[in-house]
Amino acid sequence: MKGMLKATSLAGILLLSLFIVIPACKKDKSEMTSQEAEQFGRATSESDAEAEIMFDDVFDNVMGVNTDVGIGGTGIFGQRNIQYGEEIIAGVDGTDTVPACVTVTITRLNPPAAFPVKVVIDFGTGCTGRDGRLRKGKIITVYTARLVVPGSVAETTFENYSVNGIKVEGIHRVENKSTSQQWIFNITVRNGKLTKPNGNYTQWNSTKTITQIEGNGTPLFPLDDVFSIKGESAGTVKRDSTLYQWAARTLPDHPLIKRFACRWIVKGKIAIRRTNSDVAVIDYGSGQCDNKAYITINGATFEITLH
Repeated sequence: MKGMLKATSLAGILLLSLFIVIPACKKDKSEMTSQEAEQFGRATSESDAEAEIMFDDVFDNVMGVNTDVGIGGTGIFGQRNIQYGEEIIAGVDGTDTVPACVTVTITRLNPPAAFPVKVVIDFGTGCTGRDGRLRKGKIITVYTARLVVPGSVAETTFENYSVNGIKVEGIHRVENKSTSQQWIFNITVRNGKLTKPNGNYTQWNSTKTITQIEGNGTPLFPLDDVFSIKGESAGTVKRDSTLYQWAARTLPDHPLIKRFACRWIVKGKIAIRRTNSDVAVIDYGSGQCDNKAYITINGATFEITLH
């Protein structure tokens, strides 16, 4: 398999099971004031996008360890340089290198069999990657087989792991559901939680399906690969003394679109829902490779920056 998912980040998603605090505000959307709707829409949209980006980064690192367990050269294992709005990816246009502050430990769980295997990516007390993110702690993944093999699974947990001061918890799972004609991966996040230094947090559960829609005919040339991401998510965000609960889904005619040569989602829309009504829409743009997205609430549109 080519390095098709090196920029996948990204995505959209299905609620598994969610036992979380009921939000303080219990009115239906029709009873919310415009100000309440805006506060709810901005808080939940920003939190959903932040969780998507954070766990997409986990996916990149799980896939990128090496070609024995994944595809190699993604996440912290690849070198990214922005040129002309696109990304030059190590392993395709450069040399794969790993920051000196990262320690990778590989343990065969049933030797001499190659699998299952446990891989620990240890960032120690602090390691700044080429993407500018400061990571600490450990990402721990158990692989049942190489992730390019249909039926393979990689399940990830975290030990004191944080990114730019945001603590990351939960279970991240990748399952290869590919057919002989098309690459397909299911990615789930169970009991995900992002906690900020001030005590604010996001709880997040999601499932998404990533399907390659372009580039299948050029398996040795990944730069033309394009992926469609569909699914649903749900979460709770705490901001100071306020709790908001939401659900989200990719809009049927606007799946999220990722290009191999860009780390960001370049197109697609996600609807943010409260009870039975859509409150906001996140629009990832019209195809430009950038870290911008737009939230529309009650007809007003706000720009946000993805990190």
